[in-house]
Amino acid sequence: MPKLNVKEVMQREAKAQARKEEFRSIYEDCYEYALPQRNLYGGYWEGKTPGKNKMQRVFDSTAMSSTKRFANRMQAGLFPPNRHWCKLEPGAAIPPQDRPRAQEILDAYVDIMFDQLRQTSFDLAMGEFLLDLCVGTAVMMVMPGDEVTPIRFTAVPQYLVAIEEGANGTIDNVYRKLRIKAEAIQREFPDIQMTPDLEDAMVRRPSEELDLFDVILFDQESGRYHYHVIWPHKSQELVYREMDSSPFIVARFSKTAGEVYGRGPLVDAIADIKTLNKTLELVLKNASLAISGVFLAADDGVLNPQNIKIQPGAIIPVARNGGPGGASLAPLPRAGDFNTSQILLQDLRVNIKKMMMDDTLPPDTMSARSATEIAQRQAELATNLGSAFGRLMTEILNPLVARVLYVLDRQGLIDLPLKVNGVQIKVTPVSPLAEAPKMEEVNKVLNFMQIAQAMGPAGVSAINLQEAVAFIAEKMGIDQRVLNSAEEQQMMQMQMQQQMMAEQQQALPGDEQVAEAMQ
Repeated sequence: MPKLNVKEVMQREAKAQARKEEFRSIYEDCYEYALPQRNLYGGYWEGKTPGKNKMQRVFDSTAMSSTKRFANRMQAGLFPPNRHWCKLEPGAAIPPQDRPRAQEILDAYVDIMFDQLRQTSFDLAMGEFLLDLCVGTAVMMVMPGDEVTPIRFTAVPQYLVAIEEGANGTIDNVYRKLRIKAEAIQREFPDIQMTPDLEDAMVRRPSEELDLFDVILFDQESGRYHYHVIWPHKSQELVYREMDSSPFIVARFSKTAGEVYGRGPLVDAIADIKTLNKTLELVLKNASLAISGVFLAADDGVLNPQNIKIQPGAIIPVARNGGPGGASLAPLPRAGDFNTSQILLQDLRVNIKKMMMDDTLPPDTMSARSATEIAQRQAELATNLGSAFGRLMTEILNPLVARVLYVLDRQGLIDLPLKVNGVQIKVTPVSPLAEAPKMEEVNKVLNFMQIAQAMGPAGVSAINLQEAVAFIAEKMGIDQRVLNSAEEQQMMQMQMQQQMMAEQQQALPGDEQVAEAMQ
């Protein structure tokens, strides 16, 4: 695909934004009731009104707390802070005799990668990224940094992004709105093409924010990416680059056939969330009526409602308190049943927590939790995620690690001539959520070994201890440097055999001892 001109890029961006409008009503409701602080719909972005109250129509916090809890559990299970959550392994294209040496190099690269991630805002960006994923579609931008922050991670709000699919349902093209001050554009894009209009804005209005958008377009023929930064107000292209790797990581929680954007658990729960919010609003109005009350005043020419103050200790002069004409002032009977409303609210909260996978049992408020219980919680979460877990691995883990390694390679921190494509190098998750099913396999092997040992020598001889140890180490994600190689294991076994033979010879009686015993 040849390079597109400014007009063609703007036309494609407009079409992508138009297709995204089909999901506007769904996403807008999810952000309004569950993620109001990240809500840019409803004119918040276009109106340039930061700090505005976005919770005027929110009366219940169940959806907000369940969404944050879901994102936190996902981060703790997939990308736990301050620990390794993946490892690199040589793929099938690496010859078997070269794999041990390749594994040692890849383990060192993994240590370098996580050392660099700890110096960045990755954990913060991932938390915001997973909040957007609860709605359905999340976007993160991974760009090279400087000496202090080698990699820059930016969780892009979903409202600012439009996407297009390519072959096999992959995201090839991404369009992002951005707003930046004129004086900061040159620092943000060092290779910017200065135009007279841009120079005028930088000199005369340096603090004015300019509305731009950047685009990444995949070239099917060359396999490379075209990156554009466009100033639509002036129809000018400010930056153009050709890249080998896309800086955008786009993930969908689940996707329906024929649709580009994802649908998350909030989309499934939004009906109950809106019903709960409306019900609680009516309950609060009913409670307000029960506390302050509404009164009926007879229009008899004596009682003046304008002079009445309903407050403790007040004396209200009235013409009558009863009789055939009724009281001059009487409370309005209140409708509504508080008990029924509370039952309905409780049912809705339970349903929302179930759909947001926030119904763990026993509750986390218990004092002590064993390692088995924690592992069981992770296994339960992995089971509830179902097919979404595989999509998260495909659309988040693999492209994220590949992009980070690409940036580190470009910066000279590592030397990686191979590709992270599953054939030359494959990414294996070792996070708690991914390890939960593997621990079940480890427990099966350990239980079998206990049963075999109980059977005596015949059962013990049936177990290949070296292969069993290697299998357990692989499933538990043990660093290859901790394990001895096959040659080292063979040498250690020979030494142990020689030591045992020497001890047996020392235990046997010598010739002099035998002669003395015969006398």
